[in-house]
Amino acid sequence: MIKLSKLDLPGISRAAGTISRILGDTSIKAGLPPGTPVHVGERKTEKVTISIVNYDRDGCKFHQTAAPEDCLAYRDQPGVTWVSIDGLHQVDLIEKIGACFNIHPLTIEDICNTTQRPKLDLFEDYLFLVVKMQTYNRESRSIETDQVSLVLGRKFLLSFQERPSAIFAGVRTRIENGKGRLRSLGPDYLAYALIDAVVDHYFSVLEDLGEDIENLEEEVIGRPRRESIEKIHLLKRELILLRKSIWPLREVLNTLLRHDESDLIGSAMAIYLKDLYDHTIQVIDIIEAYRDVTAGLMDIYLSSLSNRMNEIMKVLTMFATIFIPLTFIAGVYGMNFNPDLSPWNMPELNWRWGYPFALALMGAVVVGMLIYFKRKSWL
Repeated sequence: MIKLSKLDLPGISRAAGTISRILGDTSIKAGLPPGTPVHVGERKTEKVTISIVNYDRDGCKFHQTAAPEDCLAYRDQPGVTWVSIDGLHQVDLIEKIGACFNIHPLTIEDICNTTQRPKLDLFEDYLFLVVKMQTYNRESRSIETDQVSLVLGRKFLLSFQERPSAIFAGVRTRIENGKGRLRSLGPDYLAYALIDAVVDHYFSVLEDLGEDIENLEEEVIGRPRRESIEKIHLLKRELILLRKSIWPLREVLNTLLRHDESDLIGSAMAIYLKDLYDHTIQVIDIIEAYRDVTAGLMDIYLSSLSNRMNEIMKVLTMFATIFIPLTFIAGVYGMNFNPDLSPWNMPELNWRWGYPFALALMGAVVVGMLIYFKRKSWL
């Protein structure tokens, strides 16, 4: 029977939290009709905020609101309209925004369910994309996942996030400053820019993870501890979570490259999507390399423990070997036979210098054995 000590409990609780992030909790939707929107996931912001950006070659307009009805005024305006919604826990508000842009109920259901895997759904009037945004928490040494849902229409783009994030700040700045191609291209390029920002941030997360792997490798080689096993397993689970988030995105981008399936993706987007696909492959390759290194850390940990145990046994064996002849000498002179009655005479028993002689003999034996061990390279 395996017994769990108190020291094991924090690691088990953190592991269970990681498993729940991987599997998700969709049991609350059991028995509900298809298309019923239910928020599945954590509530990561207090209130839902709506940011509206309308832009073209000549300029842009920004509008911050909390009323979904304000989106109607921007739906049919010239140029490109980007509606960014931060917060998914108010399902009725998400439904109202979906009604403004004629979004299918099944899409609204998927937007509210934050356990979706990256995917692409093709509808007649819009494309629905789901990507996973990853951020690295340096304090808890864990990866935090946010779902980003994109609804790409002919003149608009809707983005739904679980909470506000600074990852898209660069895209907003480019729109405001009029730099690059954002102001001159359509909503398909805006969708590409958002996905590209998400994928580029994976490299930042992997860089932080790489530092943790290097530090853990030095710890395992130099001073392996019991906590090292927990760190290795938690790191492996974080990499599994990363792989689960980025691997399906490759299929999504591969489908978008076949733009002939939908006229919502212009032919000029092929070169950009191909570059984004290459970045995704690079992220996957780095994750696979990290997984191989992390898997090897357990072997290094066991080898380090084995080497450490060998060194300890080496020292203990050396001491035991040294004390064997000393014990023999002490045993010989510790025999209390009467020399007058024994045919064998032990002159050292009645000798004035017998005791110092025995100690000197023991010291000489110790020095001689140490010199012998040194010449044999056993020390």
